[in-house]
Amino acid sequence: MRRSGFAKACFPILLFSAVGFLVTGYHPGAEDDGVYLAAVKANLNPALYPHDSAFFQLQLRTSVFDTWMARFIEVTGMQVDWAELLLHAFSILLIVWACWSIICRLFKETSARWAGLAMFVALFTLPVAGTALYIVDQYLHPRNLASALILFAVARILAGKRWQAVPLVVFAFMLHPLMGAFGISFCCVVTLAFLQPLPAPLRLWRARTVSEAAIPIAALVPFGWVFDPPSQTWLEAIHTRPWFRLYQWTWYEWLGAIGPLVLFWLVARLAHKRGETSLARFSTAILIYGVFHQALAMVLLGPQWLICFSTLEPMRYLQLVYVFMALVGGAYLGRYVLKTKFWRWAAFLLVTNGCMMATQRQLFAGSRHIELPAAATANPWLQAFDWVKQNTPEDAYFAVDPNYMIAPGEDNHSFRALAERSVLADAVKDTAVISKVPELGSRWHNEQLAQAGWSNFQLADFERLKAHFGVNWVLASYPQPAGLACHWHNSTLSACEIP
Repeated sequence: MRRSGFAKACFPILLFSAVGFLVTGYHPGAEDDGVYLAAVKANLNPALYPHDSAFFQLQLRTSVFDTWMARFIEVTGMQVDWAELLLHAFSILLIVWACWSIICRLFKETSARWAGLAMFVALFTLPVAGTALYIVDQYLHPRNLASALILFAVARILAGKRWQAVPLVVFAFMLHPLMGAFGISFCCVVTLAFLQPLPAPLRLWRARTVSEAAIPIAALVPFGWVFDPPSQTWLEAIHTRPWFRLYQWTWYEWLGAIGPLVLFWLVARLAHKRGETSLARFSTAILIYGVFHQALAMVLLGPQWLICFSTLEPMRYLQLVYVFMALVGGAYLGRYVLKTKFWRWAAFLLVTNGCMMATQRQLFAGSRHIELPAAATANPWLQAFDWVKQNTPEDAYFAVDPNYMIAPGEDNHSFRALAERSVLADAVKDTAVISKVPELGSRWHNEQLAQAGWSNFQLADFERLKAHFGVNWVLASYPQPAGLACHWHNSTLSACEIP
């Protein structure tokens, strides 16, 4: 590596991108990807989802992700599954590349740079306090792509090329408005922190002023409905999302929010004493950004009359803070502990990556760690979704247990995204959609009431669903209730028509 500049620059990026992908795993159609993947497929084939497209299209009206992704697939001629895998791996590569660029600006020692990147990659799936976020998701998410663009913008600012950051954060905002708004806010603070020295009070005032201008204006434009009075059904959906209620967080979730800010205060002081100007300024920028957004979140998530602002999820500012905490924390570990000691490095890599991979295996216990396209699966739910996709009409309308995503072994995979068929609203993921799309609240509420007591449903109950909503298929447990015309089953589920 000392002889080759290309290897010195590229090897850490390629190595840790591969490590990050392997440790994190890959689970298309899981969790949030149930919304985004369904939207991409509907964009490619408008005949899909004739009954329930509102449950993903309305949420994505503020993002260009689904249309951009669909155009990419059409231009390249790739299958959807392979295109999603490719872009997910590419987003990880971009994130690692951007972080390598940042860490190289902040630390001179090779051991610090490598340890910072190694720690960051190992902690991809570290929960971000009580926000229901990971640093990086296990599937293609516009937040991953937006994070990569924001981190590249930060790297450009650190390199003194501030105007190159502007198109990057603008595109990040187009992909994911909320995370893009946080990125704009942080980039404004970092820009001010790296200007020529100003008197401390003025410098702090300017950082606060730009940040105040950035986040409320940028974040609220696509969500003007937050100023409307909340409906009862919207409140019902909101109360299923505990991370919206900041003042009900546990002590360790509060520690996860406040602790990183204290750490960056300490890093700023230590770096200033050591004469590390760039690191001191960068840590101060993170501290200013964090304190402002923490204060803003505590105001917005406090009074009941401001409850509509909870859906803007202001505490998700922590995602960027956690990225930099992992980078800088790992760099300090490399500088003061790991150094060039082989066995220390071996233990560090084994413990961090091994623990995070074991956690992911427990989280997705019923699925392969890396779910490659077209690979056989032993997960009975994924088997059922695939059969439905291959053997039922595109306009089929399904009823499924509204709590199926949290059923044992289901692993939070989305029927809508993977089976590619319309389905009545569920009680798990669709509540997140309602929090962003209140106009669907009454429909979601009615479908939930109609599916109450699912575990005891008999033929008459399914016929009632067909009469009220038009559903003509059901994914029921096996053995199925008497009277259903079932075409397929495995050890757990049956795919049946409702007579």
